[in-house]
Amino acid sequence: MHEKRIGKVSKVSGNMVSVQTDSVVIQNEVAYVRHADEALKAEVIRVRGNVAETQVFENTAGLAINDAVEFTGELLSVSLGPGLLGQVFDGLQNPLPELAQAHGFFLKRGAYMNSLTEDAQWEFMPLAKPQDKVRAGDKLGSVPEKIFTHHIMVPFGLAGIWEVVFVAPAGKYTMKQPIARLRNRAGGEQDVFLKQEWPVKIPIKAYAEKLKPQQPLVTRIRLIDSLFPVALGGTYCIPGPFGAGKTVLQQLTSRHAEVDVVVIAACGERAGEVVETLKTFPRLIDPRTQRPLSDRTVIICNTSSMPVAARESSVYTAVTIAEYYRQMGLNVLLLADSTSRWAQAMREMSGRLEEIPGEEAFPAYLESRIASFYERAGCVRLNDGRIASVTIGGTVSPAGGNFEEPVTQATLKVVGAFHGLSRERSDARRYPAIDPLISWSKYPGVIPAEQREKGHAILRKSHEVAQMMKVIGEEGTALADYIDYLKGEFFDFVYLQQNAFDAVDEACPAGRQKYVFAFICGIIETEFSFEDKSQALHFFQQLRQLFKGWNSCPFDSEEFRKTETEISLLLGQKRKAKEKSHA
Repeated sequence: MHEKRIGKVSKVSGNMVSVQTDSVVIQNEVAYVRHADEALKAEVIRVRGNVAETQVFENTAGLAINDAVEFTGELLSVSLGPGLLGQVFDGLQNPLPELAQAHGFFLKRGAYMNSLTEDAQWEFMPLAKPQDKVRAGDKLGSVPEKIFTHHIMVPFGLAGIWEVVFVAPAGKYTMKQPIARLRNRAGGEQDVFLKQEWPVKIPIKAYAEKLKPQQPLVTRIRLIDSLFPVALGGTYCIPGPFGAGKTVLQQLTSRHAEVDVVVIAACGERAGEVVETLKTFPRLIDPRTQRPLSDRTVIICNTSSMPVAARESSVYTAVTIAEYYRQMGLNVLLLADSTSRWAQAMREMSGRLEEIPGEEAFPAYLESRIASFYERAGCVRLNDGRIASVTIGGTVSPAGGNFEEPVTQATLKVVGAFHGLSRERSDARRYPAIDPLISWSKYPGVIPAEQREKGHAILRKSHEVAQMMKVIGEEGTALADYIDYLKGEFFDFVYLQQNAFDAVDEACPAGRQKYVFAFICGIIETEFSFEDKSQALHFFQQLRQLFKGWNSCPFDSEEFRKTETEISLLLGQKRKAKEKSHA
């Protein structure tokens, strides 16, 4: 038990509360501001002499000078254990459905609940034996959770080698009952429970080594997987103006990406978008498991209408939960929406702390904070040799779609892939609205590099011709250039765009992408012979319609093969026509 240390409120500035105290206070320590019968949770963000400046995760209206502040001696932490999957938490890991049930839909200030139900019983199966030598992150036993085996591990904060003194026999246990006891070389003993606490701002590093991301993460979105791939354990960002489809793109990724667990951090997003996610996910059936999608999802929900300071905690809470499931040998995808709102919260708190501002009044440490968040992604080799990963994808909402603003630029310096959304593509209803001319990726993908470059080259050439045609008109464009333009438009229409309302086209497996991309490369390389531009346009319109139907046919089905034959016949006719013209 920590000694109770009390301070007094000396200043209130929005969510920042200064506390006068004679006690020793540590950075990132949790404190509770006492007001009437309320206890408002806060975190120490700066200590100067005998004044501790705290950010309060609640509305501070009504707080007064000399209100008591109690310091807990504990860092801002989350509970890690079975029962996280399928839950909806706020940034402080309060379960929102249970809070609503207890206090109504208008959440009461200062109301907190345990994130994991302490009285729930879990079927424990021991894996370790007495006298086994273990270290942080090693498996002691397991319990079933949804579709996974949830490993109960040696607490991540224990240093060195420990000996197992006792392991509970197979049976049902609650969070309060010890399931193992460990002893270190000095003779000190430590009980282990089904859950453990971990500070959110400290990365979990209970693994053997961190590896370079190599294996592609298949999102089943063709534009991403084929041209701008993401790696398992990699990082990527999706900046774009409001209404360009960032949230929809993230929802499609969370549904179809080939990962085990998805953690969604709705960080300062508009409540309407978050409500849509909360309503949709429990009803969606996961195509991989045929179970509700929520069975492998954790949602951290902190909307724009919630207190600003809690946005920071929601980002760190989400990444800590993601790291926890990585420790079990799983591949985890963390989607943060949107990191711009988190940066705005930092800017607001920095202003209240009267720090010297950086560009556009963001704090000078903005880049290092964003970098430290994305650095928690990674592919790791665990102590038992298994490979697991956390992949982080964050959206950025630059004002006016300006990618030169500080948050976007700071993010671009640390991520491995950039999926820039454009207003022009979203206005033209070209979804996903990722602009292939400005986006990039440093990761290897499912498509061979030389084929990928052919796709990029025809898109660049088509764009150049389109810009030229705006000046000199279609009639002033050479037929060869016009054909290149039509090839690029064809590639964009039939491959880069996907119909999210089509059961087949909304998710494209890697095998199908390789097959179709190679087929399209053959079309791009073909030198067609047309009498005039109208004949070329008519041909590519026919080809487009056939491909649109092909995209809706299940891969390798009879219908798929039949449509492929029709496309090949149409291409064959044009190739024959070319051969005759040369003869």
